[in-house]
Amino acid sequence: MLTTHLHNNSIKDATVLFELNPTSRNIVSYNIIIALYVKNDRLRHAQKLFDQMPLRDVVSWNTMLLGLRNTKNPHGVYGYFLQMIRTSFSPNEYTISLVLSAVFNTELNLLVPQIHSFVVRVGLNPSLFVGSALMRGYADVGDPFALSRVFDEVLDKDISSWNALVSGYMKIGLIREAQRVFDVMPERNIVSWTSLMNGYIDNKMINKARGVFNKINQKNVVSWTAMISGYVQSQRFIEALRLFPLMLKSGIPPNHFTFSSLLDACVGCCSLLTGQQVHSGVLKSGIPDDIVLLSSLVDMYAKCGDIDAAFSVFESMSNKNMVSWNTMIGGYARHGLAKRALDEFKRMTKSGIMPDEVTFVSILSACARGGLIQEGEEQFNAMVTEYGVQARGEHYACMVDLYGRAGHLEEAVELIKGMPLKPDIVVWSALLAACGLHSSLELGEFAAEGINKLKNEHPVVYSVLMKIYGEKGAWNSAMELREMMKKKKVQKQNAGSSVESRLS
Repeated sequence: MLTTHLHNNSIKDATVLFELNPTSRNIVSYNIIIALYVKNDRLRHAQKLFDQMPLRDVVSWNTMLLGLRNTKNPHGVYGYFLQMIRTSFSPNEYTISLVLSAVFNTELNLLVPQIHSFVVRVGLNPSLFVGSALMRGYADVGDPFALSRVFDEVLDKDISSWNALVSGYMKIGLIREAQRVFDVMPERNIVSWTSLMNGYIDNKMINKARGVFNKINQKNVVSWTAMISGYVQSQRFIEALRLFPLMLKSGIPPNHFTFSSLLDACVGCCSLLTGQQVHSGVLKSGIPDDIVLLSSLVDMYAKCGDIDAAFSVFESMSNKNMVSWNTMIGGYARHGLAKRALDEFKRMTKSGIMPDEVTFVSILSACARGGLIQEGEEQFNAMVTEYGVQARGEHYACMVDLYGRAGHLEEAVELIKGMPLKPDIVVWSALLAACGLHSSLELGEFAAEGINKLKNEHPVVYSVLMKIYGEKGAWNSAMELREMMKKKKVQKQNAGSSVESRLS
């Protein structure tokens, strides 16, 4: 019965069944409930149940590692991995791949060689599964020699190991080496072609990627979606949307990843009409409710200006994760609906989902736009004390913006001076914008000096200072600044606008 609930993602029914049968609990039943909690981003509940388990097996540990990895907590993953080893549990290949994938693109990727040494020490031979993960890890570290060495160590090489080598070289930026490996592969499959194409996309060679794409004889939904996504990454949104009809004509049905990429393209070119057409395609496709796709729909409607449609889609979601909640809260913040953003935040925490740093950027931004100083201060303090989220530059920038919009420039300056980390361009720019809004010459120059110390002479700095000098009648300073702009060849920043285009 629990397994059925797991397959149906019926977390409430499974929890009730589990709680009503304490004498029937065993490792398997505990693992199923923990897996359900992990699947629904309720990691606090999963951790609590994991701590209560009288006995654990490798599945228990792997499930927790998966949850921590999915919530982008590499330190938590590594901590649990060490705890697992110290309690004499032997990790399997899946354990190693989880730990490696958790540290990719983080400061912990330097642990890859140590994990490799551990694999060798415990006798987990570099099979195709572990070998591919290690190759990706060394590619992330940027060590082509170790990458090649692992490839040589892999026993019984098959096409997947060759594909991993192509992807690894592309990740490091060794494009010629990747192409050379691709050319000498004993055989190729659709993954090989897609790996090469994605490599060119990641190295910002979109035309090369399209050339590879055109050579693929038997394209599948993955290759079509990758090419569409590549155009989106390259901000060539119209080309991404124009590729979709060609995909349909080829007879390949889109999946939820395809639609998500198309919705990102709609956001990129601010086309609500095309987004609505894509939404219609989603409904006609018969794709079951997918949390990623529905979150993309929420994001599209919010960013394209229809916040009510965004909320309607959001409310239709039977299951919501951290991303979907963050998307809705961020949408309210973008539309200046601070009270509604705070209400959704309360609903989110009551549902058992812990907020992350993205959540608080949206909440603090909403408070800034809504002029809710007290609420913003409360959330900023609670972020660390109640939720254990470390304040980063973005959060301080939101607080500077909050104080600045309200005209509390001195509080903004004091906050910057008391920051435990060095203010970045975002923080200084928030202060400069506030000084421009309230025509504060002294603090405006202070903010400009902070930006210039970062060697980031953005045209906006000069534009805002020119505005303040003009409003204050400081014409000599304005002339000096204008001469400085000429010497440094700083161009005045032009305004911009967006126009929605309909695609046939």
